[in-house]
Amino acid sequence: MFESRLSKKFKIKKTPKTLEPNEIFLDTLAQKKEEEMGISNQRREIQLSRNKFLALFSFFSLFIIFLFVSSFYYQIIRNDDFKVLANQNQYITNYLTASRGVIYDNSGNQLVSNKVIFNLYIETEKTSKKDLKTLADILKQDIDSDSLFLIENIDIETLILIESFNFPFVYYEQSLIREYKDPEIFSHIIGYIGKISQQELAVLPEYSLQDYVGKMGIEKYYDNYLKKIPGKVLIERDSLGNILSEKKVSDSQPGYNLELWIDAELQVKLYTELEKTMNQVGSVKASAIAIDPRTGGILALVSLPGFNNNFFSDNNQKMIQQVLQDPQKPLFNRAISGLYAVGSTIKPLTGLAALQENIISSEKKIDCKGQINISHQYNPEITYTFRDLRVHGLTDIQKAIAESCNVYFYTIGGGYEQQKGLGVNKIKEYLEYFGWSKKTNIDLPGEQQGFIPYPEWKQEVKKENWWTGDTYNLSIGQGDIGITPLQVVNSFSIIANKGTLYSPKIVKNISDQDKNIIKEIKPEIISQDLFLEKNIEIIRQGMRKAVTGIGAPNASATILQSLPVTCAAKTGTAQTPKNDLYHNWITVFAPYDNPEIVLTVLIEEVQGLQLASSVVAKETLEWYFKEYDY
Repeated sequence: MFESRLSKKFKIKKTPKTLEPNEIFLDTLAQKKEEEMGISNQRREIQLSRNKFLALFSFFSLFIIFLFVSSFYYQIIRNDDFKVLANQNQYITNYLTASRGVIYDNSGNQLVSNKVIFNLYIETEKTSKKDLKTLADILKQDIDSDSLFLIENIDIETLILIESFNFPFVYYEQSLIREYKDPEIFSHIIGYIGKISQQELAVLPEYSLQDYVGKMGIEKYYDNYLKKIPGKVLIERDSLGNILSEKKVSDSQPGYNLELWIDAELQVKLYTELEKTMNQVGSVKASAIAIDPRTGGILALVSLPGFNNNFFSDNNQKMIQQVLQDPQKPLFNRAISGLYAVGSTIKPLTGLAALQENIISSEKKIDCKGQINISHQYNPEITYTFRDLRVHGLTDIQKAIAESCNVYFYTIGGGYEQQKGLGVNKIKEYLEYFGWSKKTNIDLPGEQQGFIPYPEWKQEVKKENWWTGDTYNLSIGQGDIGITPLQVVNSFSIIANKGTLYSPKIVKNISDQDKNIIKEIKPEIISQDLFLEKNIEIIRQGMRKAVTGIGAPNASATILQSLPVTCAAKTGTAQTPKNDLYHNWITVFAPYDNPEIVLTVLIEEVQGLQLASSVVAKETLEWYFKEYDY
């Protein structure tokens, strides 16, 4: 028996043996055959050493062991993980559309609705390059290589075109977005919604990354009531993405609806008049708030400039960036977050504090000569002068309020000559009774606390002593004081309703889809009966004289005499760091005998001492009471 040397590529080297004659003959024949085939020069036998053979054997053995171990790891140890992944590929969850709660004003006018949109999903990892290119051409945009590419709010014509191609692993979902009525006018009240962030998700574990939540306004504050709970449908697919079955897992639940204290028509009127007057006086920032002093319900709240909250609802990135980059900061709610010197607006409150502390009587008169002078505490040769706008002559508290006499309030605030003053600590104490420098707990996010300066603060922050002149400035609403328009309007509710301070509210009721009230937001009293009613009445009469001018020839709010109802008012002009620019204030309540509304208007940085806020109040209240039955 013999072996052909061409039948094997490799041969183990063996001990030589004696060749037989027939083997020599066969070798000769084989050599001739090789020469005929042209392979005579090729090596007919490769000798392999034992070491090389063992190395090759070890390599293949290790490779087989590796395959076995890998197979065991993936099929046994990771079996459950891959089952989950397989199920994820096989099953997808679709969400049944649920509606977020809607919002109404106090007359049932709908301010917010839900608009149907379509979102397109593309599983790019499973979609062919050819289909992706076709989709990109249709959509006229690049498609990212994310495993799940989403295009929100796709237009219906494009969606129909894509559907006609019947692409596998491309599907759409119907959704609802917010549509806001008169967006800029109501933007700071309503706010807007947006996709939940990682930070929000960390504190709201019941949400998912696909959820939308309130980002501002009552959309944010009442998100837990407004939010929808979508239903779920489990969809089974084959490897090509074809739907095999659908199974409903849960039903959708709509959000609750909100009824506001807001009067939508008053809101529109106030916004319109404020914007018109701002344009006339050259101001770009302002705010106004109207409140019902009987309940604390907010009837209107305006902050200018406003913004279009539908930009955020539609995810209009270009317009959103314009809003975010606007130097006037339209997202900033000046009505509840802006801190301002209040000027003479403070005087009725300082006056009421003086009456309560028996610092002065309503009959006592102070002679206003247009200024007061005080000497330096340590150097009598240095004199400080504190001026008034005019000489008011003999002035009692009601005339002082009506004509806004600085000298009178310097005197009862910081003291002068024989007249004792309240002093800084008492002024601060009483202003806090009125709710200044404290949050009102309005149901809107972002409210600021406000600030009233005091000696320890000045020493700590400014490294300066507190002087009598600082008390004078505080007495007339100047200096380092910073109060929100909301705190101002709310404090005057005490004077309007004769003694009660409410926590102001935007929302009145929360109801379900069948209009059943599930929660009533009842008026919440902060304080009551802190002031004697006779003292409040003295201050009310002073504010009334600011309108009538009776006994006060230089009354500051006579422009309001034309209103169809009686009213009382206090104006204010606060200095700013900018030369000849003032914050222009007015606060009005009406009707005088039984007030239904307190209105505060602030227009920022008005040139000179001109009427601005008073014009807005006049035009708004004339409209508001035009059909008043009295």
